[in-house]
Amino acid sequence: MKIFAILALALTSTLFAAETKPTFLDPASGGRDYVDQGEYKNDWGGSQVIALGDNNFRMVSYKGGLPGDGWDKEYKQEFPGKREGDKIVFIGENNYRAEIDAGKITIKPDNAGPYYMEKTERKSPTLGAKPPAGAVILFDGTSAEAWAGGHMDERHFLAAGCKTKQEFKNFTAHFEFLLPFKPLGRGQDRGNSGVYLQDRYEVQVLDSFGLKGENNECGGIYTQAKPAVNMCFPPLTWQTYDIDFTTAQFDGDGKKTKNAKVTIKHNGVVIHDNLELKDHTPGNGKNEDASGGPFQLQGHGNPVFYRNIWVLEK
Repeated sequence: MKIFAILALALTSTLFAAETKPTFLDPASGGRDYVDQGEYKNDWGGSQVIALGDNNFRMVSYKGGLPGDGWDKEYKQEFPGKREGDKIVFIGENNYRAEIDAGKITIKPDNAGPYYMEKTERKSPTLGAKPPAGAVILFDGTSAEAWAGGHMDERHFLAAGCKTKQEFKNFTAHFEFLLPFKPLGRGQDRGNSGVYLQDRYEVQVLDSFGLKGENNECGGIYTQAKPAVNMCFPPLTWQTYDIDFTTAQFDGDGKKTKNAKVTIKHNGVVIHDNLELKDHTPGNGKNEDASGGPFQLQGHGNPVFYRNIWVLEK
């Protein structure tokens, strides 16, 4: 019944959970915090600015570029920030100071600078990918008929909390998902969902923008493997998963002889490369056997939406 409540509330641009944490469903309703949150870059590298509610922010800076786009995977610094009038001010050690104003970061290290970073908006290179010949179209915005418990909102997006009626074994698949902006949420309370393969293995869906990239964050195989890089874009940005999956194999006695394997691209960047899945996901994942299984878009009480879903069986 929870999914019906979510769909009813989704007719407005802002949701309020029981604990009064605001949840925004479109950029216009997110206010100034949403405008200032996002990614910035210059020739030195990039920064991600995360809104935490109550005028608080966090900035993560990367040398070489943004994650998946030049970052050297070594140098990374974090700074707390606070809105002061029209600006957001970040303070670090050794008199480090950075300010965000009008879509630009001004960085003032001790005895150097100033340096500037301009705001940028990335898009997944596979966004809007068309299904190849022979693909099964699971959702194209016209009907949720392929999904048990499937429901579209007024924008013709598919709400989390459903699973396919059809089952699959070996496949390549494409998913596009949209996370809400929930600045006061923390951890698993920040736009939680998941894409289950064969209803067994969960690829975590979560607003993990600017986080470490753990196995329970976006792109992680829940409890098993963290992504090679955290490719989560800011919330309310359409994101993509492109998944190549090979099912586990069993002998005639039902003993597993080969683990399932998966390669996943998040927003066009490989985050798992031919990864062996040792077992099903704890909790909701059904036990492994020789059969296939459906896709599940996990419902966790958060307004997470999907579109352009297709699968090509191998």
